[in-house]
Amino acid sequence: MDVHSAEIVISAVSPKQYPTNALPEIALAGRSNVGKSSFINTLLNRKNLARTSSKPGKTQTLNFYLIEQMFHFVDVPGYGYAKVSKTERAKWGEMIETYLTQRENLRAVVSLIDFRHEPTKDDIQMYDFFKYYQIPVILVATKIDKVPRGKWNKQERVLKKALDFDSEDDFILFSAVSKQGKEKAWEAIEAYL
Repeated sequence: MDVHSAEIVISAVSPKQYPTNALPEIALAGRSNVGKSSFINTLLNRKNLARTSSKPGKTQTLNFYLIEQMFHFVDVPGYGYAKVSKTERAKWGEMIETYLTQRENLRAVVSLIDFRHEPTKDDIQMYDFFKYYQIPVILVATKIDKVPRGKWNKQERVLKKALDFDSEDDFILFSAVSKQGKEKAWEAIEAYL
């Protein structure tokens, strides 16, 4: 997809703040620091639409981006090591769960994991959550440019085994640096729109 218009339309914390139109939505989920903002910016050909931060856990709301007046990307707060209190984290969890399980506009989730490491307990839980609620998943392994190409196959096997990966889901190797995987990611996303 060639994106000419993309803008953040609202940051929401509860259903009454969600956009009221019937546009389809693609959620983006992943651990803090997995490269979600870089993924969004790469797909949308923007430098700073989604703010990248060296401090994990900056996104604390559901950020709705209107793309081409046709659909929304919904950036979900990162899970894992954000330095926030347990009560704050529980609130996020509730907000995210409400969105993912009750939003009728939601078509699929792009679940991002860091290609360099084994999936964390949180990554596995999140993937299991999507499968349990039968939410279509596009799994994107980020930061592949930081792993020697000769180790890609082995690393992919490690990730898929740890997640008990369902072969019906898309699995995409992605780099915001080289833009590898950008076309494949769009193809997978467009299939749900």
